[in-house]
Amino acid sequence: MLFMTCFACSTGAVTLERVLQTTLENNPAIQEAKAGLEQAAGHRLVFRSIAWPQVELGVPAGLQYGHRAGESGLKGFGVGRSALDQTLFNVAVPHSFRRGDAGVLIAQQQLNVAVVEQLHAARLAFYAAIYNRSLESIRKQQQQRLRENAATQKNRFEAGLADRSAFTSATILATELETQIATSHRAYLDAQLQLAQAMGIDPAKRTLPEPEGELQFVPLHVDLDSETAAALQRRADLKLARLFVRAANEDERIIAADYYPAVGGNIHGEYVPVTGIHRQGSTSKTQDFIGSEIVERATYTWRVVDNGKVGGAVLKARAAREMNELTCRKLEANISRELPRIANDLKVIAARETSLSAASDSAEESARTVRENVASGLISPLEYRFSQNAFLTTRSGLLDAIYQHNAAIAEWDRATGRYFQFSDDTMTSR
Repeated sequence: MLFMTCFACSTGAVTLERVLQTTLENNPAIQEAKAGLEQAAGHRLVFRSIAWPQVELGVPAGLQYGHRAGESGLKGFGVGRSALDQTLFNVAVPHSFRRGDAGVLIAQQQLNVAVVEQLHAARLAFYAAIYNRSLESIRKQQQQRLRENAATQKNRFEAGLADRSAFTSATILATELETQIATSHRAYLDAQLQLAQAMGIDPAKRTLPEPEGELQFVPLHVDLDSETAAALQRRADLKLARLFVRAANEDERIIAADYYPAVGGNIHGEYVPVTGIHRQGSTSKTQDFIGSEIVERATYTWRVVDNGKVGGAVLKARAAREMNELTCRKLEANISRELPRIANDLKVIAARETSLSAASDSAEESARTVRENVASGLISPLEYRFSQNAFLTTRSGLLDAIYQHNAAIAEWDRATGRYFQFSDDTMTSR
């Protein structure tokens, strides 16, 4: 990934790399997505359990009392019982395995999407903070020059070399920037707060982060065709949409599996350490426990009539799958429209930066010449005001173009899936 910012060391300041690393480690949304990934691993075990054997062990014990021919008194007993059930054939088994795998992959891509969103938000907040801080600095410098001119005009007025209107006009010029400076400062504080939230910093407990460096303009040349093809393969949100389609398809098949017969095996065993113990409900000795025994059998089930229970659920699952497919196709189409738009914005901003850069140099030279002549009275205050306004406008416009360029590159990295390498779907279908 390409970051268009030049850094200069400053005590207590944070670089963009540090911001992104802290966001990755401490952002609440990313932490929540990580917890969702762990939960998805547990859900996969639930889906797989349909094919695993089920084992039950029990040790009923008690006292037998009562009278039957040839018996009297109390008799203690204990019986060991075990049962093993194993699915032999169920159409839902392979679909359940694939659904469990898809659930983990969905959680992985949801984590990736959260990481992209939060890193992107942190990066934009970083750029916004630098931009508004620089804009505030430009306006303060301009205000300082205007105050110096106001002091000069005051001295000229007191010496009788200028009238009061020149002094008044110069004073008004200096005070007019107060509102703009305050606006830039508030925007800087807002960007700092957004940066702190992205980094998982509590503003009540820690000072707000101060971004390090100044924005720089570095041209970016893009290959639209190759980047579009790559974005269709690596975008996290598109991968997630495809996984939702895959999961919905498996859900539909799992539900439809109830239409098909299922075969299961069962082994039941009993261990009786004593004899002469009556079974529950027995009426003769031939029905009593005689000794240990093991019984094997197979069960066959088939839902023939379901009164729409299965069919209705299948239709709902199919509707969900079709909706996910539509969302996926929309995302794919949006990529083909979004990347050309960003590429065009980069070209327009680059042309604007080139024009404003030349205009800024010219305005600075003109403002310097006017500033040198206004003190001697060769230039009227009105001309001085026009020159200073032109200089401030071009400087602010140039800074805005550089900021928009950096923000557009951040959008380009997001749209092409360049923030970091995502985990690939390495789990093969069974």
